[in-house]
Formats: sequence, C-alpha cells, structure tokens
Amino acid sequence: MTDHYDALETREPGIREAELFSKLPDVLRKALAAPAYAERLKGIDPAAVTSRASLAELPVLRKSELPALHKAAPPFGGFVSGPLGSFGRLYTSPGPIFEPEPVHADPWRGARALFAAGFRPGDVVLNTFSYHLTPGGFIFDASARALGCAVIPAGPGNTEQQFELIEAYRPVGYSGTPDFLKILLDAAANAGRDVSSIKRGLVSGAAFPKSLQDEVKARGIDAYQAFGTADLGMVAFETPAREGMVVNEDLIMEIVRPGTGDPVAPGDVGEIVVTSLDPQHPWIRLALGDLTAALPGTSPCGRTNMRIKGWMGRADQTTKVKGMFVRPEQIAEIGKRHPELGRLRLVVMRSGESDVMALKAETATPGEALQSELAATLRSVTKLGGNVELVGAGSLPNDGKVISDER
Repeated sequence: MTDHYDALETREPGIREAELFSKLPDVLRKALAAPAYAERLKGIDPAAVTSRASLAELPVLRKSELPALHKAAPPFGGFVSGPLGSFGRLYTSPGPIFEPEPVHADPWRGARALFAAGFRPGDVVLNTFSYHLTPGGFIFDASARALGCAVIPAGPGNTEQQFELIEAYRPVGYSGTPDFLKILLDAAANAGRDVSSIKRGLVSGAAFPKSLQDEVKARGIDAYQAFGTADLGMVAFETPAREGMVVNEDLIMEIVRPGTGDPVAPGDVGEIVVTSLDPQHPWIRLALGDLTAALPGTSPCGRTNMRIKGWMGRADQTTKVKGMFVRPEQIAEIGKRHPELGRLRLVVMRSGESDVMALKAETATPGEALQSELAATLRSVTKLGGNVELVGAGSLPNDGKVISDER
C-alpha cells in the first residue's frame, strides 16, 4: 500500500514551486475577469507574476473584509466571474460570507488529507460536520467520496440516531469536530452502545489539545487534525509524521506580518495568506486572519511541501467556536439590537474539552429579562449558544477588544 496519495506530494520542492508559479499567470487572467479583482489588480501584468517576490507585491484581500464586500455587491462581492448556475452548490457562512462550490471532483482538495489520516478507498466514513447551508459537511463528504469512501451524512447532534447508524453501517472513519467525537464516545459509553468500529478520524473546526488527543487515542481511535476554511477547503493537514501540518497541493501559502502583505522571515509567526489555483474560483492572496509559522525542512513522512506548525491564534479578533467563525461585526450587531448596553466582550474558553463562550455586557439596569433577551440575540446572530454575564457600566476595559479567545 502506498504511503502517499499521488506523486505530487513527493515532488522535489523546486519543481513544485516552478509548476505552481507557471500556472499562476493564467489563474490571474481568469481572476481579472471578475470586476472586483479587475479593480484591485488594475495595472498588474499577469505574465510578470511568476515568483514569490512578484506575488508579494499584489494587494492582500482580507477575509475579514468579505462580509462588507459581499453585502455591497451580492453575492460574492464581485470576486467571481462565472454565473451562479455554473457552480455545483452555493453556501453561506457566518458574516455572512457566501461561497460557491466548483463543479470538478474534490473541489475542496480534501482527499489527500483523508488519505494522510489513514482513510482508504472502500472505507465507510461517519461525517458529522453540518450539511445545513454552510460548506463544512460537503467539504468532508466530497473529499471522502473523491477518495472512494462511502459516507454516512450524519451531521452533528442526535447521538441516539448516530448510534443506530454506527451499529448498522460499522464505519471505520470519523470526520467532524474533536468536541463532538468526545461527546459521541462518552454518550456511547454511558448508553452501552457499540462504536468500536471507528478506528481513525480527521478532525477540524475546534481545538484538539494534547489531553483530548491522548483520550481519543486511548479509546482506540487514531485521529489527525486538518486546517481548512469555508473559502478554500483543506489548506493543510497532519500526516503520520505528526510534525506540524503539510500544506495542500495546488495552493501557494505565504506567511506575512499581520496587518501587512509582507512575508515574514523563515520561522517567524505571521498571518496565513493563500493563493489558490482553481481557475473556476481563484483566490488571490486571501489573508485568513490565522497565525502560524513555517517549519524548516521536509516532513519525515516523505511529503515535500511546506510545513506549518498549525493554528497558532488569530491575527484579528475573529475566532472559531465549535467549528463556526465568530466575528467582531457580529458583536457589533448585538450592540445595535440592544442600544441600551455599554461595551460588549465575547469571551471564548474551554470547559470539559469543549468550546464555550460568554457574552459580557455593560448595563446600568441588569435583570433576568435582559439576560434572556441577550442570550437569544447571541444565538440568533452567531448561530451558537452562550452564557450572558451582565456587568456594571464602565467595568469592561477600554481597549477596543470585543472578542477575547482565552483557550
């Protein structure tokens, strides 16, 4: 059995770099067919952008800008040239940000991440990412099917029905958040249900700390992490070497100083910027708001692409809770709906190996009714539940921070 998905993964790094940048001018030409890119990249000669140095001269497009851009020019802010009907599926993510799914096979580039995690053709996979409006469920579904796996489109929640599916179909693989994997395992143990068929997993969308990794491993599941986004699909993934994450093929990753488009020195922590080479929906220097650092050398697993340390925090205040992005713009929307409040701060923490969040709100008139109203607004705006803590007027720091990730 081969250790690699295809020969692209073991290319000599210089050959990979040359092949990526030989494709980039044509991808840039296709991007320029979209009005927003035509405006942003005005005066750029695509034929001249054939190296990292020339790519670094192009402007960065920040993911945090997309909600406003999409609102101003719906649905895609002018960054997509093809008609809506030319895509396979159309999604939305919190912000809102709207995403089209290209029609070609494995549009989210996830098959090789599953392969690296030990999934193989013929496996049955329990996919517990949500299939409702957001692309998460379909990213892992399409990736597993491209690899040749059968997928149980379970989605999150409803553990009792999940047990029925697991006991009937005996899936060997799990894809979903690490939090829900623990919930599933704990609930099965308490109910005396058999989920022992699950032997491997690919998890994403939430923190996977060492303590939870060890617990999952002790329960017979070899789980790997992947880093992806709703815009790009799978960006990087763990391999059997367990030394950082390998960047996916057909992507050009840069690591830049936060707030700029300038590449950092090798090994320095910076913001992830990705250029994708999908001609139907290219992204040119999309800054994700996530921090990482490159690792030197190549992976002992034999894959030769760039390696990163993994997710190291946020370059901006946007954060991910239970697989869903929560943005400063959403906290501002809560404030608009409750103008009687002072400052707001959303605090994100870990409790019992799960993400939890609490909204702290300044008010001169605390009460249970206001607390309940705020909890409902928080869920309505972020699509996530959280606690609400009413605090005295002027008690939150005047530091401009509206989301505090304390995990």
